[in-house]
Amino acid sequence: MELSKINRVFFVGIGGIGMSAIARYFAKRGQVVCGYDKTRTKLTENLEGEGIVITYLDETDSLPAAFLDNHEETLIVYTPAIPKDSKILNHFIDKSFTLKKRSEVLGIISKGMLCIAIAGTHGKTTTSSIVAHILKDTGYDCTAFLGGITSNYNSNVLFGDNNLVVVEADEYDRSFLTLHPDVAVVTSMDADHLDIYGDKSHLEESFRLFAGQLKAEGTLYAHEGLPLENSISYAASSTATARSENLRVEGSKFVFDYADGSHQINDISLMLPGKHNVENTTVAIAIALQLGIDADKIKQAIANFKGVKRRFEYVVNNGNQIYIDDYAHHPEELKACFNAVRTLYPGKKLTVIFQPHLFTRTRDFADEFAKVLSTADELMLLEIYPARELPLEGINSQFLLDKITLSEKKICGKDFVVQHVKETKPELILTVGAGDIDTIIEPLKNILNNA
Repeated sequence: MELSKINRVFFVGIGGIGMSAIARYFAKRGQVVCGYDKTRTKLTENLEGEGIVITYLDETDSLPAAFLDNHEETLIVYTPAIPKDSKILNHFIDKSFTLKKRSEVLGIISKGMLCIAIAGTHGKTTTSSIVAHILKDTGYDCTAFLGGITSNYNSNVLFGDNNLVVVEADEYDRSFLTLHPDVAVVTSMDADHLDIYGDKSHLEESFRLFAGQLKAEGTLYAHEGLPLENSISYAASSTATARSENLRVEGSKFVFDYADGSHQINDISLMLPGKHNVENTTVAIAIALQLGIDADKIKQAIANFKGVKRRFEYVVNNGNQIYIDDYAHHPEELKACFNAVRTLYPGKKLTVIFQPHLFTRTRDFADEFAKVLSTADELMLLEIYPARELPLEGINSQFLLDKITLSEKKICGKDFVVQHVKETKPELILTVGAGDIDTIIEPLKNILNNA
């Protein structure tokens, strides 16, 4: 299907962060855009405010009239997370509509454009957002489809006037194999989505296939140590090709130098904490330099990058209490997040509120989760957020809690968390998880700001 021939688009699962970005893109182009999602959220309400019609009933008769019958200029975009028995999804299948996954649509949009694709089991949202911000802030420009809401632009999609597009390449369901980038980045290949891949070797093979999708004369950047041939390595290490050096904390910012043998940029100031974010920024710098962007402009852009919502986001920082929220839902992400918190606030008691995401992920990485969660000072564990999954016998938050060696630990509901914070007012709070834990952010923020 050609982009120019699409007149109306329906999104099945429009509330997803990646889906909503593409929905906004088509709405901006002037197409008729509608969608379905199971749950009304702040994001779907924003989409409705932008003129996109959304139904929350999985019933065929809830569809707008324009999508009851098939038309060749109509595109249906769906997420693999939608249940197979969805009535709306099956309506489109039975009527032989043109159905595409989100990633396939990104392939259609990026075809004929210079494409920068950022992949990795974690780090891809922040990295793609930094790349896009540098391109925007320096005046180079780009269109970008991001997996989070960037704080500088308050959006997950950016619109550019040139022929360059930045996309987040999702490994879930091997979605990224529909892309053919000019520049590709692989930030990490830790075991994840084992419900799809079975084991780590199949996941790694999928990333190698993604790297093989690179256009002729394309450039592949990979975090140092990843088993990907013909790649340019990057890391906060002296042995990587593109490297961050002399890393230090000054005030609440991380400061470092960049070098790659041809370029040297000193005293780069980054608002995002943690070695992992310094490394994300390092590869973004390498890409910007490859495009010929001036080093001083790159440095200035990084200094004013405010981050991504729910990626180490300061919710409260008022002198008495510090409250940080993060999307981390994999043990390696938790470890990186905890390390950043401890580096910035080594003397403070750390209260962690964690919501596990998926029964399979909790089962597959229970020991790894337990090890990192045991390094908190106080833990409040919510029940597992199921997302697309049905329960697994014996796999619940109690199963995980029993493995955690921390003494101050408990399983509780969100109402208890809010009441506990109201009564105890912890000095350093971290909420982490990819489910609906974000629904307690505002209540906790209000409590701490009025403490």
